[in-house]
Formats: sequence, structure tokens, C-alpha cells
Amino acid sequence: MSRLSSYGYRFVLATLLLLADAGSDLCFADPNAAKSSVVQSVGCIGLTVFDLDRSIDFYSRVLSFEKVSEQEIAGDSYEQLAAVFGLRVRTARLQLGGECIELSEYLAPRGRPAPIDGRSNDRWFQHIAIVVSDMDRAYQVLRQVRAEHASSGPQRLPDWNPNAGGIRAFYFRDPDRHVLEILQFPPGRGDARWHRAVSREQLFLGIDHTAIVVGDTETSLRFYRDALALRVAGQSENWGTEQEHLNNVFGARLRITTLRATEGPGVELLEYLAPRDGRQMPPDEHANDLIHWQTTLVAADVDRALDAVRARRAPLVSSGVVQLPDKRLGFSRAFLARDPDGHVLAFSTRN
Repeated sequence: MSRLSSYGYRFVLATLLLLADAGSDLCFADPNAAKSSVVQSVGCIGLTVFDLDRSIDFYSRVLSFEKVSEQEIAGDSYEQLAAVFGLRVRTARLQLGGECIELSEYLAPRGRPAPIDGRSNDRWFQHIAIVVSDMDRAYQVLRQVRAEHASSGPQRLPDWNPNAGGIRAFYFRDPDRHVLEILQFPPGRGDARWHRAVSREQLFLGIDHTAIVVGDTETSLRFYRDALALRVAGQSENWGTEQEHLNNVFGARLRITTLRATEGPGVELLEYLAPRDGRQMPPDEHANDLIHWQTTLVAADVDRALDAVRARRAPLVSSGVVQLPDKRLGFSRAFLARDPDGHVLAFSTRN
């Protein structure tokens, strides 16, 4: 080996060792990464409601969800899972297309109402995006039931935006003031299933994604992409009057990153590059509060998922992996944890 090549070799080796000692996130592509994914699919999106019957009526009558199950739960294991002592909860699962939501009413103890001045750039913000086949007709349905506006009206994102141009969207609120979105993709955008031939009567089609506000996209990617192995499916930077009126935030400029698992709706990261005055997740937020959302992540091995979460030092909500007394909720072992911004994730297995 020549002196030059030997020096080059030692230089490269020393550089790699220094990076390792410094705790660098440098990594090499793993051809088996897909096989080792912690999260297999994104499951139901959960939200806490004040009156379950009222919410079931709204989601089923107005938005065409179908109730598939209802349970009443109480007991020590559920208290450990949700970290709410003395709970008694009515919960219902509703489905739209291939996706589902879970509505939970805490009969005891009652939580706090949502802040009346909540904005779309507050860190606790989360919504689900419901795909529609006809934005104008869907908007009229919401007007007829006097759904509260969260946007000034339906917005069409401008054509200059290479990743979002032509998309039509509108934010509104459910009876508990949770923000929801209806979304219509133009030809060539969105998942192919949203463009398949549908009955003229089929207006609300399914859930494309749930969106969460984050403080820093790179920090969130280290958690969702690197630790949990969700894949980045799309990125965009959105601004302009249409985006401002959609979010109802003056001067809104967003970095948007969509993550997906093999199955289920996407998880969309919304980082407000401007304005950056959104409020933090309340440190004392609990599952019975009406700002509470939780996204179900289905794992092949829930213990391995717990290890991955702990490796990132993510706060746990539950006492650890909780063994439930039965499978009435669709799983027998689960735990709740928070992402870097405080959004709650429910990790479970399929059985």
C-alpha cells in the first residue's frame, strides 16, 4: 500500500471514529429496513368528546361514518393505559371507507373543554382529512347543518405549488370544536383509490391522513421516520392567501411532510415556519380533556415498540405495556406515549 493510500485510509477511518464518538446520526442504508419496521400500519384516530351520542350522530348523519362497535370500559388496566384514575369511558368505533376513528366520552372523571381561542398553529392542533368526491356539494352539506367554519371557505391551492397545486380543502369543526378537513384531489394527485369510479351518491370517501402541528420537522422525523420507520411519502412548502384562509392564520407559511406506514392513513407534520407564535401542548393534558387526540400505531411487537420509544426518550403516558383483561378494544396489550411535541400515540398489536 502506498504512503498516500495508507494516509487516505487512516484519514477516513479516523473521521468515522470521530463522528461515532460525537454521537453523529450518520447511518448507512439497511436493505432490510422495511422488514424491521417498528410500525406496521396506522390504525384508528381517537378523539375525546363530551357527548358520545351527539358525536356519533354528527359523524354518521353528516359525514357518512358507520358505527361498527361501542363499548363501556372501566377498571385498573384501563386507568394504567390512559393514566386517568377512576375512569369510566364510553367509546365507539366509526368507519369511513377503509379508515376508522374512535370517539371516547369520559363519564368519569370529566376533563376540561377546549380553549375557545385555539388556533391552527397551536402545538396541540390535530385533525383528520376526509376525502370528498365533490367539494362544492360537501361544503353545502356542512352549511345546511350549520357546521362551524374554521376556514373562511373552501380554498384551491395555487398551481405554482408543484406538490399541492389544484388541491381543494376546507377546515370546519365538529360539535366539540375539533377541527376537521374535507379534501378533494385533482386528477393525478393523491392516492389512486380516491380517483376510482364511485357512485354519484358517495360524497365522503375516507380518511387520507391525520395532521399534527410540530415545532421542528427534523426532530419529528428522527422520531417517526428513524425510530418508528414510517416512510416519507411527500413534502411541500405552502404559503399565500389561500393557505392563510385555509388555516385561518395570517401570514401562514408551512413546511408539510407526509409520513406513511404500509397501511392506513398518513401522518402529516405541519411545521409553521411563520408565524411561530403557536402555543405549546399543555403539560397537564390528559386523555379526558377535549383537546385530546391519539393516533393508533399498530406494531408487530409492542414490546419492541416500547424499546424504540424509550430509546428516543419519548415520554410515556401509560405505566408501560399494559395487559388488558380482554380484546373488546381490538387488542389485548398496548401503551400510550408522546411524540416530541406532546401528541399522543397509542401503540398496540392486531390481537
